[in-house]
Amino acid sequence: MASKSKVAKANREPKFSSRRERRCNMCGRPRAVYRKFGVCRICIRNLADRGLIPGLRKASW
Repeated sequence: MASKSKVAKANREPKFSSRRERRCNMCGRPRAVYRKFGVCRICIRNLADRGLIPGLRKASW
């Protein structure tokens, strides 16, 4: 889980737009966040396994 202070800092309006930090909407993870869904790779995999994201499913072979 992300610390509360880092999440609060990421939610503030940055001085410059390039300083914006994207975080996962579910767990607050700062890395590997998909812009289209707004969640990290780990959460997107869990959601895809449960079938909660339409048109997306986990590959298995």
